[in-house]
Formats: sequence, C-alpha cells, structure tokens
Amino acid sequence: MEITTVDQLEAIVGLPTGLAVTKERDALTDIDRAWLAATPFCVLATSDDEGRRDASPKGDPPGQLVHVVDEHTIAIAERPGNRRVDGYRNVLANPHVGLTFLIPGRGDTLRINGRARLVDDAAYFDAMAVRGKRPILALEVEIETVFFHCAKALLRSGLWDPESWEPGSVPRRAVIAHELEHSPRTLEDLDDYYRPDNYGKGLY
Repeated sequence: MEITTVDQLEAIVGLPTGLAVTKERDALTDIDRAWLAATPFCVLATSDDEGRRDASPKGDPPGQLVHVVDEHTIAIAERPGNRRVDGYRNVLANPHVGLTFLIPGRGDTLRINGRARLVDDAAYFDAMAVRGKRPILALEVEIETVFFHCAKALLRSGLWDPESWEPGSVPRRAVIAHELEHSPRTLEDLDDYYRPDNYGKGLY
C-alpha cells in the first residue's frame, strides 16, 4: 500500500523522541566548527522553484572545503568542474539547501539546512585556496538548523569497511563514459584520461 498521509507514515515509523527532537540548533558550536574544519566531503541538496531536485558531492582537503564566516554562516568552495552547476542553478531559483558533512571513518554526520547565495569573491577566498588556486565561486549558507545525524545508515552500509568494498563490481569510469555518455574518444583514450595520476591534474 502506498503511504500518502503523515498519519499513515507516523503510524509505521512512530514519532521522534528525546535527542531526535532536541538536538537541532540554529548556530554553530565549537564542536560543529571542529567538524567542519575536519571534513573533506559533503553532499549539497537543492531544488528549483518547480521541485526538481539535485544532490551534488563537494570535496576538498580538510580546512579548505568549508569556511566558517560566523556562527550563523558558512561558505562552501566551488572548483573547476564540468560546468553543469545544476545545484547552483537551483539555488538561483530557490535558496533553500540541505548539506550533509562526512568525515572518513566516522559513522555520524553533520547536517546543516539553510538559505544559500552565490558569491564570486570574498575576503575568505584566500583562506580556501588549494595548490595556490582560490575558489571560482562560493556558496554562502545562512544556517537555519544544524545537528548531528546518528551513525546507523553508515554502519548498515559498511561504508568505511574496506573488506566490504567491491569497486570492480561495476564497469570502470572509462566504460561508463564510452557506453552511456556518447564520448567521441576511444575506450583506450578514456582509460588514459581517467587514470588517477592524469585526471587529478585538473582538480584545481
């Protein structure tokens, strides 16, 4: 049976209690700041004004991915990429965003929801430089809620357990580009392009 009402949903999953209710904050604490300084990876969730959604990964060395502007504002660096910027197009139409920040080896995650805007320069851009390259943009997020999410999802997935990893269980990146993305390059050229020592040259 399809679940179509909040009452039906709550009848199955129940109502949140205890820390699940009280853990939300509207400003960063010292612990939140430490987490943001240590994280190398986050996922940015956005939606346009018609409800079309996007979830985009963002990654940088710890300390360069996120800049804390103040207790109510953070900034996420944007680096050169494929120029689709689906999430940023959404932000221009609808500023409401959700972010999940991960630290390798940790099961818990930090979540921030808020209102975002794009800036092409700010005083903190120098502090976010990597390999001498400043961000090309930054996403500034005015925090509405911040809280830590429990570790159950990552524990269930075994995400940080190397014994559970099977990267070869799906086609390699070059095959995906060749068969699904209509690349004009040969498979041999794509394998060379996606070699870590070659592909990594264009990160910044």
